[in-house]
Amino acid sequence: MSIASAGRRIRHVFLRDLELAARIGVYASEHGRTQRIRVNVDLGAEETGEDGVDDLDRVVDYSVIVDRLRALVAAGHVRLVETLAERIAAVCLEDPRILSARIRVEKLDIYPDASSVGVEIERVRAVDCPLGAVPP
Repeated sequence: MSIASAGRRIRHVFLRDLELAARIGVYASEHGRTQRIRVNVDLGAEETGEDGVDDLDRVVDYSVIVDRLRALVAAGHVRLVETLAERIAAVCLEDPRILSARIRVEKLDIYPDASSVGVEIERVRAVDCPLGAVPP
């Protein structure tokens, strides 16, 4: 079954505008200090369990995602926003219920005449595709 299957029930779990102090940047002026970044996450998660069951165990807990992102950003210096976005996607996709992750990472204080600069990526879990094969 592919992600686009009509039989698969997908729920989008999202995190909007999480601002963190990150040690990020390529240039010498960016080393040894933190910069404000904004992170947005949209996760396509397969719904599990019975409809109407009000149980945290059957859904993706966004507080777990937030805690993992904070720990990832606090772990050390990252040179590129692209690298940070990839790491965030990988952390999110560790949950087997998460089928896709769209991640946006923005640096907020780079240009006085722009609100932000950054990158947005989307990563999809390989589903029903043999290891190494390219899905159709």
